[in-house]
Parts: sequence; C-alpha cells; structure tokens
Amino acid sequence: MPDAGVRIRVRMTARPIDEPHRAASQLELLFDLTFVVAVAAATEEFAHTIADGHPWSGLLAFLQVFFAIWWAWMNFTWFASSYDTDDVTYRVLTMVQMAGVLLLAAGVPDAADHGDYLMVTSGYLVMRIGLISLWLRAGIEDPARRRTAFRYAFGIGVLQIGWFGRWYLVQIGTSEGVLLAAFVVLSILELAVPLWAERPRATTWHPHHIAERYGLFTIILLGEAVLAASNAVRRALEETAVSAELIAVAACGLVILFALWWLYFLHPAGPRLEDRRDRSYRWGYGHYGLFASLAALGAGLEVAVEQTGHELHLSPTGASYAVAVPAACFIGLLWAVHRCIGELSGFHGGTALAGIAILLVLPLATPVIGPVADLALTAATCVGVVAAASWNARQGVFKGS
Repeated sequence: MPDAGVRIRVRMTARPIDEPHRAASQLELLFDLTFVVAVAAATEEFAHTIADGHPWSGLLAFLQVFFAIWWAWMNFTWFASSYDTDDVTYRVLTMVQMAGVLLLAAGVPDAADHGDYLMVTSGYLVMRIGLISLWLRAGIEDPARRRTAFRYAFGIGVLQIGWFGRWYLVQIGTSEGVLLAAFVVLSILELAVPLWAERPRATTWHPHHIAERYGLFTIILLGEAVLAASNAVRRALEETAVSAELIAVAACGLVILFALWWLYFLHPAGPRLEDRRDRSYRWGYGHYGLFASLAALGAGLEVAVEQTGHELHLSPTGASYAVAVPAACFIGLLWAVHRCIGELSGFHGGTALAGIAILLVLPLATPVIGPVADLALTAATCVGVVAAASWNARQGVFKGS
C-alpha cells in the first residue's frame, strides 16, 4: 500500500494471514460508524417495548432486527480482512454498503413496531450489491480462490431473493408463525453460506485484524449503551430535578458497562484465533449473542433510568431483569466464545456460572430492597466477576513464570 494518497486500481489478491502490524483501516472505522445509527434505532425501539410492558414480543423483533445489523457488519468485516485493496473501486463499493446500512437503520422503527421489513430489506439489497460486486471482483482477480469468491457471490444473491420473498409474505398477511419460520430458515442459510463457500479454499482472514475489528464493534455497542442511558437521564432531567436515585442508577449503569468492557478485553482473542483458525466460525458466530446482549443492556439501562421518574407498565422486578438478563447472557456467552478457541487463564466456567446465578436471582429481591439497591448489587456482581477473573489470570501468570 502507498504511504500517501490512494491508487486508482490495485489487483485484488488475497492478503497474507501473517501480515505484520495489520490493523483496522480508517475506511473500516468509518464503515462501523454507520452501524451506530442502526444499533441506536434498534436499542431505542426495544427500550420502548420493555417500558410498555411487552418485553417478550419486543425481544423477538429486536433479535430479528439485530441479526440483520450484525450479519451485514460480519459480511464486510471478514471480506475486508482477506481482500482490502483500498483502491478507488473498493472505496466506492464500501460507500455503497454504507448507504445500505443507513437505509436499514431508517427501516428499524417500522420493522420493530409493525413488522414491516421493506426498508430493512431494501437496505440489505443495496449493501449486497456492493458486497457481491466485491466478491465477483475477487473471483476474477484471484484465480486461486475463484470458486470460493463466486460461491459467496451466488449464495448471497440467492438469499437476497429469499429475503424479498419473506417481505412479500408479510404483505399478503401471512401468519406470524410462518414469518418467524421463514426468518429462522433464511438466517440458518445465511450462516451456512460461508461454511459452503470456503470448502474449495479458505479465505486468508487475518486473526489479529479480526480480533481487533470485533473489539472495536464491542466498544461501539458499549458506547450505544452509554448513549441510551444518557438520553434517558436527559429526558428525566427535563421533567424532574436531579435526585440521588437518578445519580445512583446512572453511576451503577456506568460501573456495569465498565466491568463488562474490562472482562471482554481481559483475554485477547488474536493469538488464540491464530492457533485455532478451525474454530473461527464458532467464535465469530457466537458474537451475535454477545453483541445483542450489549445492545439489549443499553435498552435495559434506559428503562432503569426511566423508572426513577415514571411509573412504567413494567413491574420493578421486570425492569431489574431487563438489566440482569443481558448482563448474565454477556458473561456466559463471553466465556463460551473464548473457551471454544482455547483455554482461558483466569475466566473459569465456575466464575461465569456463579456470576450468572447471582445476576438472575437478584431481581427477585427488588420488591424488598428496591430497584436502586438491586442495580447496585448487579453492578457489584459484575465487578466481582471481573475481580475473580483478573485474580485467577494473575495467579496463572505467576504459576507459569
């Protein structure tokens, strides 16, 4: 790559898997920013449904919308790790995908509130025009992996037709059960495309680059949670004066997010992915639940803040679970996705299980101790999990030295 400027055209060949000092590019960082809008829209809609007393129906819509967001990000991220040429054509086709993400974000409210996925599906179409074009280009210019690239282009294109077919089912009034089944089938097929496409020859994704990209998206989701809680605080201050309860809830929310950030980055994934490339699918796909948990946590914290100034249609126990369940899911899934690519020196299964159990039991005490005290104990539990994992990791370092 040149040190300054941008080349008009660079032959799209596979980048080496051991490329030194490989890091996320400025274009990738800009691409991620478009997902800020989409995640914020999904989180806000989920928070509203929780506050209105419909957490389960809201959860189903949220998970479907978030799958669309996550999968769009995944598709580009892994392609870029193998074929980022950073020439003019690559940049323009990336911009096309960014436009698709913004269209998808604009359709999130209709998808979450009314089950209307036209805008979301249209956004996907725009994104996939850009992505399919990149895969076709890779197939033409990288003969060694031509079959792999063309398989990706074919699979992505066929499934896009399937998503429009599901949208048509919505338009003709198909039952919710059939629509959900169609979503599940199409999602499974989406997840199967990389498994099928890479059978002739695997792409040359860079383990440390992928680990960094996932870490950056984790930070974006944590930032979205902070934003959701901050917006709720702002709305509360517009209607009522500052209260000790509001300050305590905001502080506890920050502690929870900081603890989960600490836990995620306690064990770098890059070296383990380098050693266990065959486990990358489990690790990468497992992050759907991890990322969704962080986004749902943002919605839960927003509800917790709103509870300090409003009487919600949701019980105090339900509001406490809106924070506790995503936090517990994050801890359990973090252990699982990292465990599948290697031993963890400090984050033992027992530590994760104890933290999950406490988090899921604590909300039952909310009617007795109150929502603020429950949130404080939730924050303390998250801190305890981090402290135990950090201590165990430190002891492991000393024993190995």
